[in-house]
Amino acid sequence: MASRRTLQSLVRSLVIAVSLCGIAHAAESTLLNVSYDVSRELYKDINPAFVAYWKARTGESLSINQSHGGSSKQAASVAEGLAADVITMNQSPDIDILVERGGFVAADWRRRLPHDAAPYTTTSVFLVRKGNPKQIRDWADLVRPGLAVIVPNPKTSGNGRYTYLAAWGYALQKSGADAAKDFVARVFANVPVLDGGGRGATTTFTQRGIGDVLVTFENEAVLIGKEVGEDKFDIVYPSVSIDAPAPVAVVEKVADKRGTRKQAQAYLEFLFSTEGQEIIAKHYFRPRDPAVLKKYASRFPAIKTFSVEGQLGGWKAVQQAHFADGGIYDQIITRK
Repeated sequence: MASRRTLQSLVRSLVIAVSLCGIAHAAESTLLNVSYDVSRELYKDINPAFVAYWKARTGESLSINQSHGGSSKQAASVAEGLAADVITMNQSPDIDILVERGGFVAADWRRRLPHDAAPYTTTSVFLVRKGNPKQIRDWADLVRPGLAVIVPNPKTSGNGRYTYLAAWGYALQKSGADAAKDFVARVFANVPVLDGGGRGATTTFTQRGIGDVLVTFENEAVLIGKEVGEDKFDIVYPSVSIDAPAPVAVVEKVADKRGTRKQAQAYLEFLFSTEGQEIIAKHYFRPRDPAVLKKYASRFPAIKTFSVEGQLGGWKAVQQAHFADGGIYDQIITRK
């Protein structure tokens, strides 16, 4: 009898142990999304939607953590050991660097998802003080003497890099290659402080009260108006700007080690789903799904754009010419 009770006790202990093991395993089902500065509010809404979707589909509980900062700085952190399962950036060089530095991301990452693995796009616009007292209308206005332009550092921020390239592309269209360097140098001569990321630049402009114009992504400009007060700022769309797709990739080297490849891939695929695209549009990023874009068309004024690939020779050429050590950007900043 005693031995039977002992056996029953052992069985109960084993059942409890197995149950606890299962609970612990479920608690360990996490993803880390390493992203750029101004996408944090977007992923605060994407994450619970995907968690609910994944639970309904698989029965698995999942938690998702976020990390945000300047795009290039974030990519460097992953290369240096930050254990991201997925990386969601605002420019492709910050994913390519993870291909080159240790094979964290597959070389064909662009072909793993639709639209070159970019679930949405945006563009650079101007945020000005209410009433636009300095009458800032286009890129040419940013070189006026005495004007203070707020933009994050192109060395660490994709937001800043797109601003630099948007100004360069504008000058190319207006005056040609010879004048572009001088034009962009004059824009950056009017930049009093270079924050590390887009959110830091927003703080400088809105909370510290520095600057006459903030050049930032469209979604960030709209968000500022809604959060800080639409009575304080106006959004100005320049005559031409840059198309800024936001690419994403599974950090396979990390996901395979952690056993999260399946969840990470599904998470990124969710961004292209109708539900994901709806959330993207609600945060004023321009969705890829034509039906969703049409539904939210009133949020996205028409603007003429050009791409890095179409007008500037592609990211590889741009990186080498403009942003490599000693490149054109360094030469411009040295002249300040």
